[in-house]
Amino acid sequence: MAKLGPGQGLGCEAAVGLLAPSRKREYKACNKLTEGKRPLYAIGFNFLDVRYYEVFATVGGNRVTTYSCLKDGNFAILQAYIDEDKDESFYTLSWACDLDGTPLLVAAGSNGIIRVINCATEKLLKTFVGHGDSINEIRTQALKPSLIISASKDESVRLWNVHTGICILIFAGAGGHRNEVLSVDFHPSDIYRIASCGMDNTVKIWSMKEFWPYVEQSFTWTDLPSKFPTKYVQFPVLVAVVHSNYVDCTRWLGDFILSKSVDNEIVLWEPKTKEQSPGEGSIDILQKYPVPECDIWFIKFSCDFHFNQLAIGNREGKVYVWEVQSSPPVLTARLTNPQCKSAIRQTAVSFDGSTILACSEDGSIWRWDEVDHPKA
Repeated sequence: MAKLGPGQGLGCEAAVGLLAPSRKREYKACNKLTEGKRPLYAIGFNFLDVRYYEVFATVGGNRVTTYSCLKDGNFAILQAYIDEDKDESFYTLSWACDLDGTPLLVAAGSNGIIRVINCATEKLLKTFVGHGDSINEIRTQALKPSLIISASKDESVRLWNVHTGICILIFAGAGGHRNEVLSVDFHPSDIYRIASCGMDNTVKIWSMKEFWPYVEQSFTWTDLPSKFPTKYVQFPVLVAVVHSNYVDCTRWLGDFILSKSVDNEIVLWEPKTKEQSPGEGSIDILQKYPVPECDIWFIKFSCDFHFNQLAIGNREGKVYVWEVQSSPPVLTARLTNPQCKSAIRQTAVSFDGSTILACSEDGSIWRWDEVDHPKA
């Protein structure tokens, strides 16, 4: 299968953003909360339910914690789940929901075990075992929020049904990743499509179209989950080499893809796949968003609900906020806090982009709120 490099796009020069903040939106540092001494690897708002837009969760060590972002700039702790295995180190979390709308929190990490927590009862609802090594990221299908995907060190991506506990599909094999899979994402409107990336320096785009009957079957399956006819998806529809090193975060932006490596920038590019010829296609690099001192792996970016603001931290504790959809890219703000010196592992941008959170290597959560501009 041919791997596509950046030279195989349309040949246009990519638009590169400047590191001079536009100050279109200004933010002030307003709070810090230290959970403990273990690193916090993931943080995320709940965008699935309008009742809980101000609720976010963090994972670090063997603990999953939920909070509410109060309007006065403070945090209120809501729940804490402590895993039974004190040696577990959670790396990722994702909000999901059961068929009746109950909010669920899905977390996984070094043990390779997925924990599904019922936020209504504050109890562990389900445990999924299947991956052969640690899990680096979990994402939820916003169009069907009882479907999740997991990316693992075992070189595979798995699709699960949190309602029935079934592993529906495994993306691995002949055309799969050749090293740890670090990040994965569902397409926002094409329910069949996902993207994955990892330590083999590639981003792979996969289609579930021909396997969709198995997805539907997973909702009505009444036998044991282990007896479900899980299928392997061995060949992606496109393999892209956009970066020359590990690719540790990838997100869809409409039909485009945002991805980052350890080379101090996020790249926006367009995959051009051929429906009739899987594996063939081209890529066109559109824009680059510079992020200084972002040269260590496992730093993840995030966006608000409408993908207007993108926030990413770096190894020095600074957060860069980019206006994603302007061309060339515009740096909205550079966020700092004199106390924040540790690597920012992940950010969380609130629904409307007015609050930006970051979780860091030293076990702290940092908060910046937008300063209201006087109306003209």
